[in-house]
Amino acid sequence: MTHEFDHLKDWVGRTEEVLDVLSPAPLAGLSATLDRDDPVPRAGDPVPPGGHWLFFLTTVRASELGPDGHPERGGFLPPVPLPRRMFAGGRVEFLKPLRVGEEIRRVSKIGNVTPKEGKSGSLVFVLLRHEISGPDGIAIVEEQDIVYREKPAPDAPPPPPRPAPAEAVWQRSIQPDPVLLFRYSALTFNGHRIHYDLKYTTEVEGYPSLVVHGPLTATLLLDLCRRERPDSRLTHFAFRAVRPLFEDAGFTVAGAPSEDGSSAQLWALDSEGALAMEATARFAD
Repeated sequence: MTHEFDHLKDWVGRTEEVLDVLSPAPLAGLSATLDRDDPVPRAGDPVPPGGHWLFFLTTVRASELGPDGHPERGGFLPPVPLPRRMFAGGRVEFLKPLRVGEEIRRVSKIGNVTPKEGKSGSLVFVLLRHEISGPDGIAIVEEQDIVYREKPAPDAPPPPPRPAPAEAVWQRSIQPDPVLLFRYSALTFNGHRIHYDLKYTTEVEGYPSLVVHGPLTATLLLDLCRRERPDSRLTHFAFRAVRPLFEDAGFTVAGAPSEDGSSAQLWALDSEGALAMEATARFAD
């Protein structure tokens, strides 16, 4: 391991505070994007699990964007000099409900910056911690794993496929398309071109097609819990991306509850049945 990433440790411990208001329009847009027949959100309604990802959005000026559509490197997040940046996973504790119309605050902290050497080259993992508070105090505690990596060689073999972790009890087929990806990008103000610019995605990044957002797949797993356990309160959700999903091939979100119903294993499988994301959920009742 070289020392070219040592200076990035200076970002550990940095904090940022952001304020927002839980307006109903993004939540209505998410419901439509997930093909749900929910009533129009009104003041006081609880925000569904994962809905907080539609707020505290990074809105940098157009002149401050990098060639990939993300904000230029630096600022709050460390300026990792590797071309690919992905949301690799995370852990979320839902402590109290957030409600439509509330003013909310997020305090974020860089927990760690960890360079590693993988089979495909250099990797840098950034651990990001968030505390989201509403009028009644801290409502959500979240850790996000962001990974930066080199672009793989054109002839590099894909990682070996992994099967589903259990037999599915819950299951939903998803047929992604550019409209689904565009809508989610718009809801999260995500300018990353791999989700909407096919020419850039295939010719510059080297992917075979447009890439499904990792948080969108996680949101679909959360939505599966809501569909199958509509009367249960989610208290914990952890997920890890294993393999990318693409808009030109259908995929499946699935799950299997524990015997006592207090938790569930969740996963997403690509069109060939390979594991793309794995997750766990816990319920209060």
